[in-house]
Amino acid sequence: MPTFTASDGTELTYHLRGEGSPLVVLPGGPMRASAYLGDLGGLSAYRRLVLLDLRGTGDSAVPADPATARCDRLVDDVEVLRAHMGWEHMDVLGHSAGGSLAMLYAARYPERVGRLLLVTATPWALGMPATDGDRLAAARLRTGEPWFEGVFPAFEAWLAGTGEYDPVFAPFFYGRWDKAAEEHEARADEEFNDEAADVYGSEGAYDPPATRAGLARLTAPVLVLAGELDGGPRPELARRAAEAFPHAECAVQPGAGHYPWLDDPEWFVGRLTAFLDGPQPGR
Repeated sequence: MPTFTASDGTELTYHLRGEGSPLVVLPGGPMRASAYLGDLGGLSAYRRLVLLDLRGTGDSAVPADPATARCDRLVDDVEVLRAHMGWEHMDVLGHSAGGSLAMLYAARYPERVGRLLLVTATPWALGMPATDGDRLAAARLRTGEPWFEGVFPAFEAWLAGTGEYDPVFAPFFYGRWDKAAEEHEARADEEFNDEAADVYGSEGAYDPPATRAGLARLTAPVLVLAGELDGGPRPELARRAAEAFPHAECAVQPGAGHYPWLDDPEWFVGRLTAFLDGPQPGR
């Protein structure tokens, strides 16, 4: 497994899948090992995926200072990876919580980003969290599912603060609750670093005005992709997030949840490759 050394001496691992032009992929969770991304529904047939295990996750070492797992501090690791690979600029994909890391990186180093892809990314870095109302509205779209009535009341109670989180809520995060989704969800517990996840978005992680100012200087094209059935972000929130970028487009994948490459790999890969192969702004 290829590794590099972060500025504080922490050894970090990245995984390479596929061939073609590189695409750096920042995982969500927050702080979930990159293994859950697989090959992003077959995107590795068109791009060489560089999947980073964030510090303390997957095959990357646990840092001496737990506070370095905060999202804004992880930006340094992404920049060291770019320098390690010897690239002047790079295409970056952030999924879910990794979308906020990708936004912070693009705001701090706009000249280093070739293309930016934000996949079902709740825009915490822009000060725009998904609300409980968003999640309930998305959940109600699933009323025709055979599992809905047995799960929704507990899900509603959890969001209201009167109940505990329960793994039975998992179907709400997938567009199709099938064997592939069940197997994907079953691996989640072993892929998370819960302690680091608590640090990721802790106080000081985000400065939305500064991030918006940095993103205003971004000349790279941006794709903001939402799942039609996802509650975080819902398509409307994704559209609002896209407005923070000078050159952004928003796409909504039909029937998709929070992991759209599992719900319809062909649609997902087709949309992403069309964006990655598209023209640069002004050309």
